[in-house]
Amino acid sequence: MFYGSKCHQVVIGETMNYIEFGQGQQALIILPGLGDGLSPVHGQTQAIALALSYKQFAKRFKVYLFSRKNHLEAGYTTRDMAKDQAEAMKTLGISNANILGVSQGGMIAQYLAIDYPQLVNKLVLAVTLSKQNETTAKVIHTWIEMAKQGNYKGLMMDTAEKSYSEKYLKKSRLLYRLLGNFGKPKDFERFLIQAETCITHNSYPELNKITCPTLIIGGDNDKIVGPNSAPELSSKIKDSELLIYQGLGHAAYEEAKDFNDHILNFLNQPEKNTTSRKG
Repeated sequence: MFYGSKCHQVVIGETMNYIEFGQGQQALIILPGLGDGLSPVHGQTQAIALALSYKQFAKRFKVYLFSRKNHLEAGYTTRDMAKDQAEAMKTLGISNANILGVSQGGMIAQYLAIDYPQLVNKLVLAVTLSKQNETTAKVIHTWIEMAKQGNYKGLMMDTAEKSYSEKYLKKSRLLYRLLGNFGKPKDFERFLIQAETCITHNSYPELNKITCPTLIIGGDNDKIVGPNSAPELSSKIKDSELLIYQGLGHAAYEEAKDFNDHILNFLNQPEKNTTSRKG
């Protein structure tokens, strides 16, 4: 029922938390977004919840969902994160994996495909960007200020308001206000370091080095990375597929009921498909 879900740590100098589940032989690695800076993957309860959330993938793949390493240094970059991820994969004997990177996880995934192409079979980049833009800079700087002030509830509410469609928020706004009262981290150092990497990330000049089959997913109402980031990625990554959700934003991965279906269909394709799609 829970697809063998377990929470582990891998040692790469520092420890890195990850969750493993699924019944398949081929590896699918999921790299989450900036929320990892506030709440790294941890514990069996979360492992079960994630296995159930990604049950479509669990039936087909051996799924690994990785946090960043547990101790982050000032000046850490998304390229450093990709290096750590590659080391973790090699330590665990994972090669030629499919990579799904969401938001900041997508930034890391770009460098993983650029610097360690032998480790990447297919690549999915969801609601992410290749370089800073005005929208992202404004949002991240606001979050950084909230984190420095210890304003966890404000940070959670602003994230929700900028991630979800108004239709979704009308049903869920009260819940997010309540959730803002729980789960506050002991400190915000980890979040602040990871937030800075989103601002300094710039893989744009090297995107032409990504040669594996790639699916890029965005929303035309993304208020965090902006609506043009997905097309920008697609224009630089050769033969990539582009899927744009109309009317959805950064949380398209939660709101779009067919989000995982599109990814699964892409991963099941035997060959590259160069047709751009819109959803």
